[in-house]
Amino acid sequence: MLGLYGASKAAVAALTRTWAAELAPRGIRINTAVPGPTETPGVVGLASGDSAAWVDQVASGLPFGRLLRPEEVAATVLFLASEQSSGMTGSELLVDGGSTIV
Repeated sequence: MLGLYGASKAAVAALTRTWAAELAPRGIRINTAVPGPTETPGVVGLASGDSAAWVDQVASGLPFGRLLRPEEVAATVLFLASEQSSGMTGSELLVDGGSTIV
């Protein structure tokens, strides 16, 4: 299952770059928010048994010691959709609480 997950993330990255190059002449920007472990019902639902203990275990391995909140990811998506990001295209913006640095 993780192989398919990894492959789909790589596909999104490749599509982001390809579409950014293809659509830039039309003034269309393509960027991707790449969220890390986020406390959503779907992620918590991955736990078998005590979900609170599972969340605590995952969070303990993250720099901030917690999962992201959905509103933190949403703020990044709103930034990418706004004119504040008008100079960006083909970017993958990591919203992962530093999980890629550990």
